[in-house]
Amino acid sequence: FAELVLDTWDLHCDRNGQEHRTADMGCKQLVVRRGQPFTITLRFSGRGYEEGVDKLAFNVATGPCPNETSGTSSHFVLTDCPEESCWSAVSQQQDGESLSVSLCSPPNACIGRYSMTLETCTGYQGSSFQIGDFVLLFNPWHPEDTVFMRDENERREYVLSQHGLIYQGTCDYIFSIPWNFGQFEDEVLAICLNMLDINPKHLRDQNRDCSRRNDPVYIGRVVSAMVNCNDEDRGVLFGRWDNRYEDGMSPMAWIGSVDILKRWKKFGCQPVKYGQCWVFAAVACTVMRCLGVPSRVVTNYNSAHDTNANLTIDRYVNEKGEQERRSWDRIWNFHCWVESWMARPDLAAGYDGWQALDPTPQEKSEGVYCCGPAPVKAIKEGDMQLKYDIPFIFAEVNADVVYWVVQGDGMEKQSIRSSDVGKYISTKSVGRDSREDITHNYKYPEGSEEERAVFEKAEHQKKSIGEEDEGLHLRIKVSEGANKGSDFDVFAVVNNNTDEERVCRVTLCARATSHNGTVGPQCGLTDPVDIDIEPRAEKRVPLRILYEEYRDKLTQDNLIKVVALVKDHQTGDILMAVRDIFVENPKIKIRILGEPMQNRKLVAEISLVNPLAVPLNSCMFVVEGTGLTDGHFVKELEEPLEPQAEAKFRMDLMPRLSGLQKLMVDFESDQLTGVKGYRNVIIAPQPM
Repeated sequence: FAELVLDTWDLHCDRNGQEHRTADMGCKQLVVRRGQPFTITLRFSGRGYEEGVDKLAFNVATGPCPNETSGTSSHFVLTDCPEESCWSAVSQQQDGESLSVSLCSPPNACIGRYSMTLETCTGYQGSSFQIGDFVLLFNPWHPEDTVFMRDENERREYVLSQHGLIYQGTCDYIFSIPWNFGQFEDEVLAICLNMLDINPKHLRDQNRDCSRRNDPVYIGRVVSAMVNCNDEDRGVLFGRWDNRYEDGMSPMAWIGSVDILKRWKKFGCQPVKYGQCWVFAAVACTVMRCLGVPSRVVTNYNSAHDTNANLTIDRYVNEKGEQERRSWDRIWNFHCWVESWMARPDLAAGYDGWQALDPTPQEKSEGVYCCGPAPVKAIKEGDMQLKYDIPFIFAEVNADVVYWVVQGDGMEKQSIRSSDVGKYISTKSVGRDSREDITHNYKYPEGSEEERAVFEKAEHQKKSIGEEDEGLHLRIKVSEGANKGSDFDVFAVVNNNTDEERVCRVTLCARATSHNGTVGPQCGLTDPVDIDIEPRAEKRVPLRILYEEYRDKLTQDNLIKVVALVKDHQTGDILMAVRDIFVENPKIKIRILGEPMQNRKLVAEISLVNPLAVPLNSCMFVVEGTGLTDGHFVKELEEPLEPQAEAKFRMDLMPRLSGLQKLMVDFESDQLTGVKGYRNVIIAPQPM
């Protein structure tokens, strides 16, 4: 027989992509998931493959220094009875000179970019042919993969969905912003793989790094470190919280990860300015979903940043309610991180499932700014010594906040009320635009026996004193309509829960604040007022917050912190209440004109009314939505937008993907920033 010579080959990118659920990546390369077979066709010249005469073998290799012992290369022959624990090739059908072969990787193979060669041997003659590259991803559909997820609806949401919602605001005013994860958009996969290749662990030891890429725990830790740039590791995002974002993009302005990742690539892996927690978390979520690890962004309200790890955060205020002494310990009105789904064979049984990963640079872990993966179960159980970083996240959801009032004579008095940390932990529901509360995954019910046992294990005595029923009770209420551009009222509401009249002094103070707990200038203050309250009665003390007072002091976070203090003249006790008030932006209206169908033109009409008493300058709308827009669309207004005037424009869309898509809009101007809106659009499939 003459030597067997390979003429052409077909990697069937489209068909394999459909079967491996990677077709939306739209890349012209083969992208497959581990543990699942994929088919290629080999066409020989002159003659076909003869079983028993010709021997066929394949080589696959990943990384710069592939070898079999590290699991980064494999040599395997065409066989009839494949083994599941290693790479295999099985002939499927022969048609003249062409041969279809089914290839399959083991479900624990290293992910990444592979090269593939074919070796033919007839008698003593042998040849080798390079047959292209492919990318191997994690496979949540395969029961033997460590990222296996059983529920198909969950896999759709956490692996395949390219858009979602991220929860923000305050624990008294929870709202969501839309986010375009875009993990299957052009270039994103290449950028994610490049991120793995420039991470410091890879640069230190390329062979070891590539050999560990079979482990989602390792990948999660690398991604958590690479999304921030605090280790001068050419990370993706530069974090900034001081409201000075002129030399970059304000963290509030982003509506998706794709733009950030493409900028990072375009400027040679220079960090993109600027990110805050939800931006770090959303970009990490995009990277993990792209690589095939089920992931979601979660939000923790009243999140503690406990720098000295004593699980207590002390705040000091004076008798006017103004902050005394700076503390590095902070309470963020919300903080976002990522949860990724994976088994933890490196730990004892019971810790598989959701793992917290936090790419926002806060504290170092093993010398690097990264956090996790921490099994959510270990956080709930207070298992502090397990890998990775349990104590830090435990504090974020469980620390105590103790307020001290520093009196005129310098005496410090502990306030009765301590605020609640770790509230309403939230993520987007599966398949719906509603909030799922997952607090119960992180902590036992407050005051329960289990909670006490966990705190004992974590060596934490909870200092919080519950709501006092006897004596006086204080809370802060907000009038309806804390809207940007208008004045609004807040009230200190004092209840007397005793059978005798009480006399007390009430003070209210309001200051602009930012979402990481930094307090800014004052924008409202009452003179101390003495009130007497009948037994079992309630009194309100108002503070009017004026637009002209807060207009130039508000940061882009749109937050005002109100502190109320009540001094009970009878007992000398000081009660304190704190509430963050979110000042609402106007709504963006989005109308869809025409019948939404794949590959057919559609028109969107987008509008916004200026609610302020002053014109808005440098107005700009940014529109994006995977499958609807090509990248993002920017509409700049030529004229200022006068008070109460409406800005309105239309744009053409050409939907590429069918099914539910989200059109997302961000509006920026000199006085109004980070205004968000979105519209769900259901695109009918193109008729065949």
